[in-house]
Amino acid sequence: MTDHVHPTAATAVSEPPQSERLHALDAVRGFALILGIVFHSTMSFLVSPHQMWLVTDKSPSTTLSVLFFVLHIFRMATFFLIAGFFAHLMYHRRGERGFIRDRLRRIGLPLVVAWPFSIASLIACAVWGAWVMTGKIPDAPPPDPNAPPLAFPLTHLWFLYVLIWFYALTVVVRRSFERVDADGRVRARLDRLVGTLVRSPFGVLALAVPTWLGLIAVPAWRPWFGIPTPDDSLLPNIGAFAAFSTAFAFGWLLHRQTQLLDVLQRRWPLHIALALAATAGCLARLGLTPNVDLAPHDLATYGYAAMYALATWTWTFGLIGLALRYLANYSAARRYVADASYWMYLIHLAIVLPLQILVSQYAWPWPIKYALILGIAFPIMLISYQYCVRNTFVGAVLNGRRYPPPPKSVDTRRVARLEGTA
Repeated sequence: MTDHVHPTAATAVSEPPQSERLHALDAVRGFALILGIVFHSTMSFLVSPHQMWLVTDKSPSTTLSVLFFVLHIFRMATFFLIAGFFAHLMYHRRGERGFIRDRLRRIGLPLVVAWPFSIASLIACAVWGAWVMTGKIPDAPPPDPNAPPLAFPLTHLWFLYVLIWFYALTVVVRRSFERVDADGRVRARLDRLVGTLVRSPFGVLALAVPTWLGLIAVPAWRPWFGIPTPDDSLLPNIGAFAAFSTAFAFGWLLHRQTQLLDVLQRRWPLHIALALAATAGCLARLGLTPNVDLAPHDLATYGYAAMYALATWTWTFGLIGLALRYLANYSAARRYVADASYWMYLIHLAIVLPLQILVSQYAWPWPIKYALILGIAFPIMLISYQYCVRNTFVGAVLNGRRYPPPPKSVDTRRVARLEGTA
C-alpha cells in the first residue's frame, strides 16, 4: 500500500530533502492504520448504558472512552490525505492505466478477498459475545427499518471501498481537466489556492468548512461520534464523504507542490495546540463518555460541528508536520511497521475481538485487560505478517513488492580460516 520506492539504508543519507519527506508521510499512513487497531480495542470498554460494541466489558473506562473520541477525530482524515498525496505520485509515475491496474490489485483485490473472512469472523464473535454476556445464543435480528439506501455491511474494510470511489472519481475528474483545461490555467489557479491555504494561518479554517457542512447535513447525527463511519452502505454518508473526499483531494493537490510541506513542518506546534484546544472544547460540550443523543439543528450544534471539523484538520496538519520534523529520515524499523500495518489492519478484528470477549467478564482493572489485548494481538499480527505475508505473493499484493527472505547467517570462523589459507 506504500506508493513510492524507498531507498536502502546505504543511500538514504544522500537523498534530497524532498525524497526524505516521503518516509515521514509513509510513517503517518502506517501510524493511522495502527491507531485503528488501538481504536477498535477500546470499544468494549466504552462507558455507556447502551451496548456500544459486540461485547461490553465489566470494567468500563472513561480514559479509554476519551481515547476513542480523540482517535476518531483525525485518524481517517489523516489517512485519506496521505492516500491522496501518494495517489497523485502513483498516477504520474505509472500513467492512468498503470494507476488503475495498481489500485485494483492493491486495494480492490484485498477488499474482495478479505471481506468474506471479515464478516464471518464478526458474526461468529457477535454470537460468542452474546453467549458470554447473556448465557444464550441470540436470535437473528429483525430487518432494520432505518437502514440506509443500498445497506451493506462493509465492516472495517469500508476504507478500501471508499478509496475505490475516490480513485474512480479522480480518474474521471483528471480526464475532464485534460479536455477543458488543456493549457493548465485552472490547475495553476488551484495550485495558487492550495498554496494560499497552506501558507495562511487561517487556511485550516477554510479547509474545515466542507467537513463542517457535511456534519451538519447528516440527517440523524450523533455529535459525540463525530464523522459517521460509512460502513453500513454502498453509498457513503454525506458527512464521511465530505470530510474524507476533501482530505483526499487536498492530498492530491499537495503533492503538486511538495515544498508546501515545509510550512506544515514549521507550524506543527501551532496546529497541535489548536487541535488540543478544539478537542477539549468538544469534550467540554458533550462530556467524556459516549452520548448517543441525536443533534438538534440549532446554533449550538453548528458551533460544535465547526469545532469538531477544526479539530479534525488541525490534528491532521499537526501530526503530519510533527512527522516531517522528526521522522523524515529513513528508518528500517518504521518502514517495516508501515509495510506491516496494512496487513495488520485487515486482520486485526479477528484477533482483537476474541481477546476482548475472553477478558470481558473478569473483574480485573481495565489497564490490565487493555494491555493484555494489545500485548497479545500485536505480536500475533506481526508474526503472521513476517512468516505468512512479507515474503509471499500476499506481500507483493499489499506492499507492491515481495521482500526476499533474510540471508542465511555467514559462518565467520569458516570464512576466517579460508582467508588464512589463501
